[in-house]
Order: sequence, then structure tokens, then C-alpha cells
Amino acid sequence: MTVTIGELAQSLDARAWGDLDIQVTGAGEPATTLPDSGQIALAMAPKYAEALRPGCIAILAEGMDPEAYAVKAAIFAPRPRLVMAGLTRAFDQGPDIDTGIHPTAVIDPSATIGENAAIAPFVVIGRCAVIGANARIGSHASIGRNARIGSDAVIHSGVRIGHDVVIGDRVFIQPNAVLGGDGFSFVTPEESGIEEIRRTLGERENITTQHWTRIHSLGTVQLGDDVEIGANATIDRGTIRATRVGSGSKIDNLVMLGHNVVVGEDCLLCSQVGIAGSSTVGNRVVLAGKVGVSDNITIGDDVIAGGATKIFTRVPAGRVILGNPAVKMETQLEIQKATRRLPRFAKQLSDLQETVTRLLEKG
Repeated sequence: MTVTIGELAQSLDARAWGDLDIQVTGAGEPATTLPDSGQIALAMAPKYAEALRPGCIAILAEGMDPEAYAVKAAIFAPRPRLVMAGLTRAFDQGPDIDTGIHPTAVIDPSATIGENAAIAPFVVIGRCAVIGANARIGSHASIGRNARIGSDAVIHSGVRIGHDVVIGDRVFIQPNAVLGGDGFSFVTPEESGIEEIRRTLGERENITTQHWTRIHSLGTVQLGDDVEIGANATIDRGTIRATRVGSGSKIDNLVMLGHNVVVGEDCLLCSQVGIAGSSTVGNRVVLAGKVGVSDNITIGDDVIAGGATKIFTRVPAGRVILGNPAVKMETQLEIQKATRRLPRFAKQLSDLQETVTRLLEKG
């Protein structure tokens, strides 16, 4: 793709300066972008712009002086990361999959393939599945029977989509994600040790031999529009109802959603988040890396959980939480400060005990 500085600035809804007819073919970092290379350097803060070479073209933050960096042309970013989103979208070619069906793909005759869809080598599409218009399916992906893939979806190589899974429009699924595996759900004929501990809050009354019986998964998985699923993420199907992810939500690599989980709209779940079965996450929730959510928990709208937080109880809407177990962030910071003081407090207590002992011996 090749555009001029002027055209690129217009597409980004940003102001441009200098020679607006210079051709741009891609983006680079300031230290490695050469003059006349066609690359535009992302120098959206002074500390990055210091590495610019004279004669380059660059994206600068509003208020930065392009002449001070001797650039030929510049685009000014009022909100740098938002401009970065538009820039990377403009130059991202996506997976290299030719429109049409590759001859090695295995597609059930009852499946429906939408107009201009692209099906890569060794894709398997099951009975009565529906692939939307302009969807792109990467090599070695498998789509189960009765699954529905929306328009303009991008399913990368090695993705597994189980039977009856429903995926909205413009969904991105990164390599080797698995949607629609069975939920991890088992029961014992008698009260299990887990149930006993929950009832007694930790006290063991009886320890007996236990045999686990599988609870089958009859539900499905449903993704709304504009959802993104990271590489190696897994979303289990529901037991009876669907496991659901709302429109606009973004799920990072290695995230695990258990059976019956509901994630609201425009959520951000970072890598290694795990949400146990039947929990509900509200809209616009952010769960940082390694956050764990216990089963049957409700998290309200607009909650933000810091990294490695462990959530065992209901979280009200709008709360910012941190720690294990999760508490308000300000409370957790006070706990951490107090914890760092414990060695000093322990020494002071020991010294006081020695002083009291000596006084008692003298008395």
C-alpha cells in the first residue's frame, strides 16, 4: 500500500506539515527509519524524536516542532496511540489467503460459503456451517457443524471452532484459539470433598473414595461483533445456555473462559486471565494479566482489576481492585506498605520483650 502524507493525514483525521506529496509505504521506529525509505517514523514524544535522522518523515505529538528535528514532513497526533491504531490498520495486509476455496479444503456439501470468502489450504468446514461474506479462514482451521461465522471475520491458522458456535461480524481470532470445547464440569454420586469444604469452610468431616461423573456440555459459545480472541485462548461451551462474549470485547492470548461465563461489551481481558464457570463480567471491565475469577461471581460494569488479582466475591460497578484476595486498590497499597514494615516491627517487638524481661528480672 502506498499513500501520500496528505492522504494519510486525512485518513487519520490529523494535521500535516511539510511536503504532503511524499509517498508513504509503511511505518518504522525513529532510530531505524532512513530518509527516502518511504517509512514514516513513529516519534510521538520528544524522547523518541531525538533519534530521528534529518530528512525523515515522522508522526509527532501536537506541540512538537518539526523543524527542530529537520524532518521533511510530519503528521501531528493529538492522541498518539489512537493515531497509531489508524496507521497500523491502514498498512496491515492481514493474512495472505486468496479469495475462493483452496482445493485441499474439506467442506461439507451442506455448508454455505459467503461471497468473496477466502478458505485456505486444509481447512475443514462441517455440516450446515455458514461462513459469512468476505470472511477469511486460515490454513488448518476447523469449523464444526452448524457453526456460524459472520461477515468480514478473520480466523487464523489452527483455530478450532466447535459445533453450533456463533461468531459475529468483523471478529478476529488469532492462531490456535479453541472455541466450543466442553466445559470442565463433573459431579460425584455423594457429597464431594469440594462441596464439603464449601459447606464447612475448610473442615473435613469425612474422607471417602470419590468417582467423578461427567456433566456434558449441551450449550454453545456466542461472540458478538468486533470481538478479538488471542492466540491459544480457550472458551468452553455452556452446559445448557451459551457462554457469551459481548460485542467489542478484546481477549488476549492464553485467556481461559469456563462454561456458562458471560463477558459484557467492550471488555479487555489480558493474558492468562482465568474466569471459572458461571461467572458474569459486566460491560467495559478491564482484567489485567493473571487475574483469576472464582466460579459464580458477578463483576459489575466498569471494574478495573490490577495484575494477578484474585476475585472470590462480588465486585460492585466502577470499583478498582487489586490483590489476593481482591480489595480496593488503595486498601491493597496500604497493606503492601504495612507488610514492608513488618520486619522492623518484629525487631522492635523483640527488643521490647527483652527490655521487659530485664526489668522484671531486676524487680
